[in-house]
Amino acid sequence: QVQLVESGGGLVQAGDSLRLSCKATGTTECISAMAWYRQAPGKDRELVARILDHSPVYISNFAKGRFTISGDNGEGTSYLQMSSLKPEDTAVYYCYGKQSGVDYWGQGTQVTVSS
Repeated sequence: QVQLVESGGGLVQAGDSLRLSCKATGTTECISAMAWYRQAPGKDRELVARILDHSPVYISNFAKGRFTISGDNGEGTSYLQMSSLKPEDTAVYYCYGKQSGVDYWGQGTQVTVSS
């Protein structure tokens, strides 16, 4: 079992960059996927980017060209580099991990982009 701990959120201006980090604590064996989701007020949680073992990196259309995901599933680390941030990127960003078929979520980190 793991716990996912995010860091790196904050308040930035439009056009700025921000890097989110996620670190799994506990046993990190058999983590087959790590991803970032986000949830804006009044909206559903949506996938931002994902690294799935043995599959291409997935970046959502709204994030392509602006966000990059990196990390190592086996080590339980994931990073989301965000650039050219827009006010509509304002949301709580959640780290996600899958280990042996079980889904895990971090507590979320707030990203606020002012215009």
